[in-house]
Amino acid sequence: MRVLGRIFLTIFISFLMSVSVGASSKGRILLIPLDDRPPCLQMPVKMGAIGGLEVVTPPRLLLGRFTEFGNSDEIVAWIRKQNIKSFDAAIVSLDMLAFGGLVASRVGTSASLREAQGRIEILKELRKTTPTLPIYGSSVIMRLAPSADGKNESYRVNLARWAEISPESNDASLVKETLELEKKIPGEALKDYKSARARNLSINMMALNLVKQGVIDYLILSQDDAKPRGVHVADREGLISEIKSLSLEERVAVQPGADEVSMLLLSRAHSRIVSYRPKVKAIYSSLESAEKIMPYEDRPMRRTVSFHIKASGGTEVESIQSAEILFFVFADRGRADVTLQFTEKIEELIRQYPTKRIIIADVDPKGDIQGGDVTFTESVRQRGIFRFLSGYAAWNTAGNTIGTALPHGIIFSGAIRKSRSRIMRNRVERAQIWFLLNRLIDDYVYHSIVRPESISYAKSKGWNVFRFTDVETREVENFSAEKVLSRLDEYRKSVETLRGSAVVCDRVEDPRFILPWGRTFEAEIEFTLACRTKLK
Repeated sequence: MRVLGRIFLTIFISFLMSVSVGASSKGRILLIPLDDRPPCLQMPVKMGAIGGLEVVTPPRLLLGRFTEFGNSDEIVAWIRKQNIKSFDAAIVSLDMLAFGGLVASRVGTSASLREAQGRIEILKELRKTTPTLPIYGSSVIMRLAPSADGKNESYRVNLARWAEISPESNDASLVKETLELEKKIPGEALKDYKSARARNLSINMMALNLVKQGVIDYLILSQDDAKPRGVHVADREGLISEIKSLSLEERVAVQPGADEVSMLLLSRAHSRIVSYRPKVKAIYSSLESAEKIMPYEDRPMRRTVSFHIKASGGTEVESIQSAEILFFVFADRGRADVTLQFTEKIEELIRQYPTKRIIIADVDPKGDIQGGDVTFTESVRQRGIFRFLSGYAAWNTAGNTIGTALPHGIIFSGAIRKSRSRIMRNRVERAQIWFLLNRLIDDYVYHSIVRPESISYAKSKGWNVFRFTDVETREVENFSAEKVLSRLDEYRKSVETLRGSAVVCDRVEDPRFILPWGRTFEAEIEFTLACRTKLK
């Protein structure tokens, strides 16, 4: 009996240990981000924390800053120093590897084609070292306009217009306008633009071949800011044709957006790790907005949503009843009746389906605010809906917003579903509350309320809002930080505890606000939440 007892005890302890390890161990993700802006670096790291993922990135100094390009060769060297076998997946921006980041990718002189191709060869080394490591890649299809760097204002708009209309050779008036524009654009600038586009297309094609060779498991070719027509259309259609010829339709996605792609791939990686592929039902504020092409994009929003659901590891379904996640997409700003009806619909479906997860994307349909809508957001807050949310975003383009809200919600839903203990669930919920509050403060408070004031303040000083000096940056940061951080506690109350949670985050500590690229376009907001567990 004693022997049997010891055997039983050994088996029982082994079982407890396996449960404990499964509940507390972290998956490790190697991330080579597009650049060091919050959506590419801070947000994937924080979103990974919700899912219990340790997201490992190169030192920030190697990633560059705005027009100071990332050090691609040093990043390759850093990768070689990593214990690749310790990772559960790798997410790699080919634009950082090849050129030094997104802004660098728009500059023809940032890297030669040979240099770019040589740097990407590191992916073959990763595959050889770890044949089973899932490698998720992204490669940007170059956008129409060059980056606003504070030096090209005299011709940047003209170059963007040239890129949009120059292929329209059948329209005599546009041909004439194209010739007139070419006289206004410096010859070297136009030459560099064309050189960068040709080089980048070659890298896009190289990425496809890496998928075909089995080096990259899944690839997103992301169409950066675009319009329905322009020089990018031929690039994109050529890539789609090549995807079909190589039979890669299930392993390569061509979709709008760029900055959010690492979060989509992070969600895909997490879904694989926890074996969670949720069924997602998209619900739009109106059929009209669902079919509308949003600013800086080239296809109806409904298609953008479908692409993003698939890329993030979800499965789109047609019925509410069969869905695990209800994804509400609001894009009807300025229509009070639609706003009220949609908010009421969200509230009603939360009551009707209390076990379903809820995600909200607040999309800017005009491209003039690029943050959350005041009327819609305040209505959602007043109804107490934020504490029911698994995912939320409201920043910049439709692709950026959708591509943040979806992976946020899918990662949180998968993490909660796989939580094996109250301790683990508490950890997930604390990370979730942090991310929800960060989105509310950044996407809504900063971009919708404070940023317009910050821009006016800078203009009143006669400063170039596309590129501040270091001194100007500090002054605008101080101006903005006071207005943003003073609202932290007010908005914390909207998310301090989640539906069914025992965690209450009732204090914000050590808040920080910076403008990482010396402009108002993006803010990096950090803080610590003091949380406690409610007593029963």
